[in-house]
Amino acid sequence: MTLHAAIEKVLHQKSRPMTTQEIADELNQNKWYTKRDGSLITAFQIHGRTRNYSHLFDRDGTTVSLKGRQNVFIVGNSEHPEKNHGPSESQESSEVKALLMDNSKFISVDEIDALDLEGIGIYCLRIAKPEKLPEPFDGELNDLNHDIMYIGIATVSLERRLRDQELRGNGHGTFFRSMGAILGYRPPVGSLLGKRNKKNYKFSQSDRDKIVSWINGQLLVNVIRIENDFESIETDLIRKYKPLINIAKNPRPSSNLKQLRALCVKIATSPT
Repeated sequence: MTLHAAIEKVLHQKSRPMTTQEIADELNQNKWYTKRDGSLITAFQIHGRTRNYSHLFDRDGTTVSLKGRQNVFIVGNSEHPEKNHGPSESQESSEVKALLMDNSKFISVDEIDALDLEGIGIYCLRIAKPEKLPEPFDGELNDLNHDIMYIGIATVSLERRLRDQELRGNGHGTFFRSMGAILGYRPPVGSLLGKRNKKNYKFSQSDRDKIVSWINGQLLVNVIRIENDFESIETDLIRKYKPLINIAKNPRPSSNLKQLRALCVKIATSPT
């Protein structure tokens, strides 16, 4: 784990501003970051790193806090793996699962632009009021006894995959296509004719704007940046919670959603 990632993690865990000395003491104790020469982390080192990462941290004298609503959790990614005495892989996986599913960590999707989505990782989407879903999906979610809509991973870029594709409909977002179909929107007739991929249907710009507005108003999001084992974590969580909109890896995918997606593909590949 890099030093600035370890500082972020400490501030998230403590949920309060901390002095540079407090942060150094905490890191020297928990060993989330260790220096190559094995010497102790100093308050001066914390001062320098937080100053250089001003987009992540606010500073008031020797006191450091997280910038704005920065709540993308950072796990793993050791700067010096040979000196890393952090959690084992299984401990790390458990930590990621607990952080990702912690209800108190979610924010409204309309605040997504305030997050630092650099890097790769895993994300979860929930709905604030399940009764806002159209039938029969409100009943399906009620049967699952939770409000989890989707769990996904970004293997190249959280910004591109989560924000742009899944939540804004720019590109080929599986979640966005499914959400649009659930809300009653359909792609333009024949819009996939001549296209190589016959499944990645899109909606008209006006419909896309309406879907984005609904997502912003109804859904909550939590994100964790992690570079190790996040695909197996995603698989475990999908199998456990069976999120409404996950089809792949889901032991009980929604047959109603599969039918709707097939209908949208049929419309988009029909000449008339």
